[in-house]
Amino acid sequence: MPQKSSGCLWMLAGFGLCLALLCAIALVAASFAKDKSSGPKFEESIVVESSTPKDPKISPSKIAVIHLRGVITASEAGAVGETMVDDLKLQLEQAATDSDVKAVVLAVDSPGGEVTASDVIYNAVRKVRDGGFNGAGKKPVVVYMGSLAASGGYYVACGGSYLMANETTLTGSIGVIIQTLNYRELFGKVGLESVTFKSGAFKDMLSGSRQMTQEEKDYVQKMVMDTYGQFVGIVARERHLNEDELRKGLADGRIISGKDAKEANLINGLGYIEDAYAKAKELAEAKDAVIIRYESPFHFSKFARLLGQTEKASVEVNITKAFMPKLEAGRLYFLPSFYAP
Repeated sequence: MPQKSSGCLWMLAGFGLCLALLCAIALVAASFAKDKSSGPKFEESIVVESSTPKDPKISPSKIAVIHLRGVITASEAGAVGETMVDDLKLQLEQAATDSDVKAVVLAVDSPGGEVTASDVIYNAVRKVRDGGFNGAGKKPVVVYMGSLAASGGYYVACGGSYLMANETTLTGSIGVIIQTLNYRELFGKVGLESVTFKSGAFKDMLSGSRQMTQEEKDYVQKMVMDTYGQFVGIVARERHLNEDELRKGLADGRIISGKDAKEANLINGLGYIEDAYAKAKELAEAKDAVIIRYESPFHFSKFARLLGQTEKASVEVNITKAFMPKLEAGRLYFLPSFYAP
């Protein structure tokens, strides 16, 4: 009798496992179908409820909060898109094309990052502000700067309608940096020599195994200054400032406080995140709007990516990486000087 009871339990367990597996497959299939039909979408969660009672017959007006945190890079995997840059673009587009979303609050807490990645996000923010996402109309974008919104973080912020920071926020750092490491003398000490075959004089111009020529230094410096000119030009245009005065003053790479940024007209106002919500409601004329944020849902592509990972589990402790971003040699960055190794 006990054996028969045990067999029944095993049958029930097997049935439950099969049912759970079928449910998982159904969820994956549904997610895949949703991905194919409407493209990747973020789910919404409420941050602050509306101050007025809900009417079930009327869709509430919404203010969408989108967060930009950490170093801006196309090397970091996204939650829905391929990269974190794609995630930001998808959220901005979702807010722009949702008729119930009346304004966006972009919360920036970033030291900056890659030049191209920063420029891509800046243009996406500008599209929300000026209209341009699949025929969507103009929507106010209030940028709130957290502890740090410097260099590429400030570059992105310039795409907003209204820029707000805390008095203690660190911002500014208008500049461009590119670095490489020269280990020629170290190679000589340990008896190593780099042998390079190249198709042109500039092909290995950032190689650390030899001294750069003056011609190479001039070429890289010109590239840096051209990119810097684009940065300063955007700041001057968006903030209605004199470009020559910027170049001779604040646009020398220095970090400034939110209070100083307000005095220099790099931002519009000072406050806290709640003040940014209030400003977004004011600009959108949606005082009863609910504040929402986007969260990544389950997607088939993410599930498949997890299944495809075959590397062995490992634990890595890297103190440098924990406090400093990993800068790749040969890439242009909008970053403060103290982030350079």
